[in-house]
Amino acid sequence: MRTRKQLTPLGAIGAGLAAGAIGTLCMDTVRFLRQRRTGGERNPLRWEFAPVPTWQEAPDPGQVGKRLAEAFTQRVLPDRAAFPVSTFMHWAYGVGNAAAYGVVTASVRRPHVLYGLPYGALVWISGYVLLPMAGLYEPIWRYDARTLGDDLTAHLAYGIGTSSAFWVLSRVAAF
Repeated sequence: MRTRKQLTPLGAIGAGLAAGAIGTLCMDTVRFLRQRRTGGERNPLRWEFAPVPTWQEAPDPGQVGKRLAEAFTQRVLPDRAAFPVSTFMHWAYGVGNAAAYGVVTASVRRPHVLYGLPYGALVWISGYVLLPMAGLYEPIWRYDARTLGDDLTAHLAYGIGTSSAFWVLSRVAAF
């Protein structure tokens, strides 16, 4: 017999998706505050949704999205698609990854917020495994400790934000 606090598999996915949006916002907040400290953009919305005029300027999530879309459609995406594709892929990656987090975490006997730390680290290291294979990153050993540390802490913020949101949602939601 299922108690009110146990999530169904679909509920775990839904809570994971919602938690992933919050986790992505946490990660972006860390990155925004870092760039602001160095004199960068002061408006968080302008920073988050900064235009990406060309594919050459598109961040890695956009590059992955471009490759996927072009492989599927067999058409070259114009530069005007760089901004929406980059933004969509960034958020889709953060939200989509957390669906799997939701299923795994809802399956353990005692979910805990601190599960977000290894989760965030796993998402971080997966980028340094997959993106070099795609030619978008250098191998991890070519990055300096500060770059890796900054990236890791942003991903840990994502993991803790996701796990905290999931923990709350799994207790209040009637999925």
